[in-house]
Amino acid sequence: MIHHAHNARRDSLILFATRIVRLIAYGSLSVILVLYLELAGLSQNQIGLLLFLTLVGDTVISLRLTTLADRWGRRKTLVVGAILMLLAGCVFAMTRNPLALLIAATIGVISPSGNEVGPFLSIEQAALSHVISDEKRTGIFAWYSLSGSLATAVGSLVGGQTWQILQQAGVSTLRTYQIILLFYAALGVVLAAMFMLLSAAVEIHTPADTNAIPHWSGLGESKPIILKLSALFAIDAFGGGFVVQSLVAFWFYKRFETPPSTLGEIFFYANVFAGLSHLAAARLAKRFGLINTMFFTHLPSNVLLMLVPFMSSLWLAVAVLLLRFSISQMDVPTRQSYTMAVVKPAERSAAAGITGVARTLGAAVAPLLAAPMLGTAVFFNAPFYLAGGLKIVYDLLLYRSFVHTKAPEEKSA
Repeated sequence: MIHHAHNARRDSLILFATRIVRLIAYGSLSVILVLYLELAGLSQNQIGLLLFLTLVGDTVISLRLTTLADRWGRRKTLVVGAILMLLAGCVFAMTRNPLALLIAATIGVISPSGNEVGPFLSIEQAALSHVISDEKRTGIFAWYSLSGSLATAVGSLVGGQTWQILQQAGVSTLRTYQIILLFYAALGVVLAAMFMLLSAAVEIHTPADTNAIPHWSGLGESKPIILKLSALFAIDAFGGGFVVQSLVAFWFYKRFETPPSTLGEIFFYANVFAGLSHLAAARLAKRFGLINTMFFTHLPSNVLLMLVPFMSSLWLAVAVLLLRFSISQMDVPTRQSYTMAVVKPAERSAAAGITGVARTLGAAVAPLLAAPMLGTAVFFNAPFYLAGGLKIVYDLLLYRSFVHTKAPEEKSA
């Protein structure tokens, strides 16, 4: 028992550390990604297509890896994901050929939003749920989400400040972007090494449980509720895809001529505010329930999102954006905890993977539409309106569908 508890603490710390390293990489890349692609000679339509294929490729690979993870091995699957991240970063840094970039974006792991992509989050959630109790799950997920938001914030700051330092040192803009991409690739190597340190405690090690997992989907009794959640999460992510961090950074750059160094600072504070809100979410969920917390914090944040383009100055727009971030992410740990709560332990990787893939698919289409909008005067602000409106629809449908479906710890409360 003591040995098991030691492994659980050690594995939890490693999983927190891998999330931090990964989100630093994603955050640093998101600040400069669209700017780099424009400098590389890609048109607005090509950039939209590349972001679309980035997320579609991630969807296909993540779906396969996450549905296999509980049988093939969670540690092994996570290492494969880290290698795909390394390869994508290297290709992006070494070539400006549009076809090569499209292929790397489709096969590799690249985050245009600063948020999670790839199989990592789903498998890490399943592994954490495997080594902690139901009562502690939401609280642990809140800290886990906080660590990710703060890491994204640090990554955004690192990306922006690295750009400024290298520019002041006389390094060309193109070379500066390539250095940040190589930094991203190097963190893929660090991730692979860290995943190898996980113990066998994170795995599904009971043969009966493993054999009971359906071969293709990885879901059994949980399939109906997970498919319904997936459809709703796809709507939310489709809305969010219009305002991924790299596109919002580009919007600020074009609207207010904001340099990358300032963009890094803006998204540093945005992600800090988002991270701190995760802890409040755990407290609210304990008192009011997971679904209530998701609904009553997420809906007003989407109204704020739609107000950003109405602001007449950079700092007013930033103030509204930061206010939005201070409540917009409270649904993240609650959503993740709720998904893990309504499925069996042996189906958790698949459940997290399928709902994650649904979100990725939803988010994949939106940049294809949003990037060309940012190139026109008429539709320049439309991504904010579309994002907020779609997310409000999601909030209403989620509340109506699941307000009476409680997590196990809520039933016993």
